[in-house]
Amino acid sequence: MIPQEIIRRKRDGEELDAADISSLIAALADGRLSEGQIGAFAMAVWFKGMSREEIVALTLAMANSGDRLQWGDIGRPIADKHSTGGVGDNVSLMLAPIAAACGLAVPMISGRGLGHTGGTLDKLESIPGYRITPDAELFGKVVKEAGCAIIGQTGTLAPADGRLYAVRDVTATVDSIPLITASILSKKLAAGLETLVLDVKLGNGAFMADRRQAEMLAHSLVEVANGAGVKTSALITDMNEPLADCAGNAIEMRNCLDFLAGRKSGTRLETVVFAFAAEMLVKSGITASSEEADAMARRALSSGQAAESFGRMISMLGGPADLVENPERYLAKAPVEKPVPAARSGWLAACDTRGIGISVIDLGGGRRHPADRIDHRVGFSGLLSLGTRVNAGDPIAVVHAADEAAAEKAAATLAVHYRIADDKPELVPVIAGRV
Repeated sequence: MIPQEIIRRKRDGEELDAADISSLIAALADGRLSEGQIGAFAMAVWFKGMSREEIVALTLAMANSGDRLQWGDIGRPIADKHSTGGVGDNVSLMLAPIAAACGLAVPMISGRGLGHTGGTLDKLESIPGYRITPDAELFGKVVKEAGCAIIGQTGTLAPADGRLYAVRDVTATVDSIPLITASILSKKLAAGLETLVLDVKLGNGAFMADRRQAEMLAHSLVEVANGAGVKTSALITDMNEPLADCAGNAIEMRNCLDFLAGRKSGTRLETVVFAFAAEMLVKSGITASSEEADAMARRALSSGQAAESFGRMISMLGGPADLVENPERYLAKAPVEKPVPAARSGWLAACDTRGIGISVIDLGGGRRHPADRIDHRVGFSGLLSLGTRVNAGDPIAVVHAADEAAAEKAAATLAVHYRIADDKPELVPVIAGRV
């Protein structure tokens, strides 16, 4: 196998056979491909695309590049959810323990931030001591005893994807349907899932900016996953504004704990969390209807069972045993907080969601290069929802920054990312479709 010959053929638009793809991914996994070759392959796929057969071959090769987990004795349906990425999207943090409290086993293999989007692992790493790469024995123990475990790819679980994922983040190849499909599903297949629900984001803060792109990605994911034997469906959700009222790692962890304590009711975030909880429970056979599933999920939250599952997962993976009760003791805060005033009176009519995600990176809350260190403290809180009426000078958000200069710059930038209009905007539903 000559890697550059395979890369050339894909660059020229040829269809690769399964053997070539398997050989290339094996070389990627064991370090025989340079970062330049990986980036060139990713860019060739971005420009030329892949057939359905190529995507299936790529997904299976990446899933088979390491261990495949087995859950034969767990006694619960094995289920998971994955998001294609957005800003203020911390759904997984609350959904996993809610689903666990309802009787599912959720072995969730998550990723770091990609491009302008936040990563679940980066958020969890704001918790002191939390182990995102436990060995297989501990991972299995946590899933069995806590009902869920949110971890990153270990060196033995879809290792080819781990290396490709890092290169895609810094080579402008994140928004490729074949690469997104293979990346997401290789981890899920390796995790031994029975069912999967997918959150495909749509809008100016998503990798898929228009409905046609989002629907193409959703169909690609659902068809490939079902073809590989995992019962899968997808919801398309709006990402034309941050999903939560915050963005940033430790800030979003505090948001998660507020949600689990019942302090985020009536929000777009709540709508999405319970929609996916219902989808997971019905698809896994726990309940017969979405209505029954929604009621079960809400009881799991209001009873404190979901918070208990989350706390058990955190402590078993090395985090503080009392994080749920005492988050302020452990989640670091930025030294500077600065309100962002509305430029004029009116209605918040639109925002540049991608720009808000980039602003978090500019503050130090994300990566420009794979080896960059993240400042987990920084970001934004108090982000007002579109459709909110404001007066000139009212705070539309609060910047959390490492110093005054960074806070001033971020506040000025964030103000530009919002458009204030004289008339109240017509808002779109947060659940935009289903595949």
